Amino acid sequence: MILTIARKELKLLFVSPLAWTFLALIQLMLTWIFLGRLDAFLELQSQFMQIANPPGATEVIIVPVFAVASLVLLMATPLFTMRLMAEEWRNHTMTLLISAPISMTAIVLGKFLGLLIFFLLVTLLAVMLSLSLLIGGTMDLGLLLSNAIGLLLLTACFVSVGLYISSLTSHPAIAAVGTLGVLLALWIADIVASDASSVIQNFSLLRHYESFNRGLIDSFSLVFLVLFTVTFLILTIRRLDGERLHG
Repeated sequence: MILTIARKELKLLFVSPLAWTFLALIQLMLTWIFLGRLDAFLELQSQFMQIANPPGATEVIIVPVFAVASLVLLMATPLFTMRLMAEEWRNHTMTLLISAPISMTAIVLGKFLGLLIFFLLVTLLAVMLSLSLLIGGTMDLGLLLSNAIGLLLLTACFVSVGLYISSLTSHPAIAAVGTLGVLLALWIADIVASDASSVIQNFSLLRHYESFNRGLIDSFSLVFLVLFTVTFLILTIRRLDGERLHG
């Protein structure tokens, strides 16, 4: 049932012009950044050769591409998550879902998985761009893998937050603004914290992604991102279970 719901969500996404427009724009953006960094790397390559441990192509070219992809996903996720639950409430189809012999867990995980698979395409686009460097040289595949894993985990966090906030309202626009507000607040959490060891900084999602972006699969960041996603999925399930009990 989870896969059935996920396929339904994917079909709805790909009949929407928003999905195709988003994929086209992010591909153009990532390609532009990739080519710009590649040009800068080729210009500075002779200077890098004079350094004892010069940065490689992966560090100079690929790391910025994935960093930009994470910011774009942060901004774009609310546009896609806003309709996941809010539109069901607005169209009065949520009542049918709640009364159907389907567990709330299956509904939530199906919608979550459907959108996550769609966003997985962004990660694949970045990986394909990166692998093109193998045509003319070598690259750090470990750093590439770390970035891909980190971006996928970060995206899962974004989607879980958006899914939960979308379940709280019947207005997609409010869900989008609310999700964007929460994600931005989590982004700047480490900026407002004056102490580098402040607990507040631990709640910054992009700060946890930075370790993956540098090629370090930090166990604390890995566990935090997974638990963050699971927490908001559980909150969404509890929210729908509450509606079923009171409905």
